[in-house]
Amino acid sequence: MSSDGLDKAKRKSIPLTEGPNRAAARAMLRSIGFTKEDLRKPIIGIANTWTEIGPCNFHLRQIAEAVKQGIREAGGTPMEFNTITISDGITMGTEGMKASLVSREVIADSIELVARGNLFDGLVCIAGCDKNMPGTVMALARLDVPGLMLYGGSIAPGHANGRDLTVQDVFEAIGAHAAGKLDDAGLEVIEANACPGAGACGGQFTANTMAIACEFLGISPFGISSVPAFLPEKLTTARKAGALVMDLARRDLRPRQIITREALENAITSVVASGGSTNAVLHLIAIAHEAGIQLSVDDFDRISRKTPLLCDLKPGGKYVAADYYKAGGSRLLAQRLIEAGFLHKDCINVSGQTLAEEAAQATEAPDQDVIHPATKPLKPMGGLVILKGNIAPEGCVIKIAGHNRLEHRGPARVFDCEEAAFAAVEQGKIRPHDVLVIRYEGPKGGPGMREMLQVTAAIVGIPELSETVALLTDGRFSGATRGLMAGHVSPEAAMGGPIAAIREGDIIHFDIPNRRLDVEVPEKELQSRLQNWKAPEPKFERGVFRKYADTVSSASLGAVTN
Repeated sequence: MSSDGLDKAKRKSIPLTEGPNRAAARAMLRSIGFTKEDLRKPIIGIANTWTEIGPCNFHLRQIAEAVKQGIREAGGTPMEFNTITISDGITMGTEGMKASLVSREVIADSIELVARGNLFDGLVCIAGCDKNMPGTVMALARLDVPGLMLYGGSIAPGHANGRDLTVQDVFEAIGAHAAGKLDDAGLEVIEANACPGAGACGGQFTANTMAIACEFLGISPFGISSVPAFLPEKLTTARKAGALVMDLARRDLRPRQIITREALENAITSVVASGGSTNAVLHLIAIAHEAGIQLSVDDFDRISRKTPLLCDLKPGGKYVAADYYKAGGSRLLAQRLIEAGFLHKDCINVSGQTLAEEAAQATEAPDQDVIHPATKPLKPMGGLVILKGNIAPEGCVIKIAGHNRLEHRGPARVFDCEEAAFAAVEQGKIRPHDVLVIRYEGPKGGPGMREMLQVTAAIVGIPELSETVALLTDGRFSGATRGLMAGHVSPEAAMGGPIAAIREGDIIHFDIPNRRLDVEVPEKELQSRLQNWKAPEPKFERGVFRKYADTVSSASLGAVTN
């Protein structure tokens, strides 16, 4: 306690609640149930991404109540507010998907506004879907107020025909159905059983990738954040998160003390070792930007080259997020990676412990086959690679965890939007060895850099194409995407990047061992095409999409807007 009887965690909110001249503010807060005593305590904001549109965030009201209980028991006063979310799985393949990446910026901005406006002493950000987690962590880094990110947890696996299902299986079933390989009844069985309740998509897709990355980054507590949504202990651990934020506030341990260059490298290592989503490249660069730390696409390739793939997780592997948790979870993965010398083990977690101390508490399930030892990796190299070349001077990203093709050469099939490419796949117009080029879907050109899971899953669902076709785009991929697919091609077409100059039939060469992506066109011809290129008219004249398109950076810089 300080000399005025206030908890030492009450640093920022004093000008909001203390003194005779704050009587009007207190009167308004007391009108909705806060007591005089409540307002003398540290004020902890609860940023909740709850929505009833989709399973990822549907259960977060209950989690928020548990967090608030933990804060009250630890001597604080919680104040919950909501921010927005967009379900990637629901909007996939529609214009609505343009809103997904934009939502990351809106989430960060809205949390910043409410936190600055209300002078919170601490923050708990509750996230459940792909863009929620980076958005909330960007806000924490920007504000530098004691706080943490709490993940809502993974959905339970679905079951049908004797196998576990995720939403990835539904998208691939759509492709099989379009190709006549699956009838209406078969599609209905998969649709009806893939998503059995609340929680984020169950594979090592973007939500679970970022949940793991945030544990290794230190901004999410090990053993608390990663508990699956469907387990009874989820609410118990959420209550612990409430107590933990009070400890952070009292110690004044702030996000920028936790999010360091070394911590970011730990997060990247966890992504590539677990076969994580390509979206982690965008998100970790954006988080680094908010923390004032230089991070580039080249760091991902450097770390991936030396880090083995240890986790056998969907979409490229056999298991789902719930299996990862039961096997030993992130503490076990950290233990494996520390033993092999791949992590900065002295980095601090919001728990107050070092990464090494957290890893020492790992408990491995008997006979588990999800998290391999570093001496017996699934692959000697991590799951992400960065390619550069005359198509992508600033780079592009490929997830190689789920396939073994390291080279491809084939003719370009050029599409200026996702819908046109998907229609060509559905209509049987794509042939083995083709390279689908989907452009004008980047951060500025989309705008919003849509994910292409509908297209990529449709290709994988057609056996004669799944191992013979490649794809490149200035848009993004879902974490559920698998196959030879290059995303985030930068500079994007709308900025006059070389992808805009590719023509139908040009030969495209993927060379993963040499980290190259090139169109086999003479440099003089390529430059001539670009000189005659004209920028397209903006797709939106006003509103949030126009603001985003006018301010967003290249994907190679994290697609940030500030």
